[in-house]
Amino acid sequence: MTEVTVSARIPKELEEEVERLMKEEHMEKSAALRKLLHIGVENYRLDRALEGLRVGRFSLSRAAEEARVTVWEILDEAARKRIPWVSDDVLEDIVGRPRR
Repeated sequence: MTEVTVSARIPKELEEEVERLMKEEHMEKSAALRKLLHIGVENYRLDRALEGLRVGRFSLSRAAEEARVTVWEILDEAARKRIPWVSDDVLEDIVGRPRR
């Protein structure tokens, strides 16, 4: 992976959190910042995908692709956050269908 240098100003409170992570996990500052940035990007992708799923902009498979997770993982997250991923009329069709 090619690395680039990024410069950013952060609040003092956030720097204190970074320093706590450094101490807890015995990391250098750059490694701690990369880890936190990676976690933040993963969460951002997931939130964006779930919102797209909620408003009907993404299909289930597209939401999983956008979040870079499996369909099963996006289903778990949608259920955990109580995000409907299928319209009510489709659910009524499935639930109302007689069993064979």
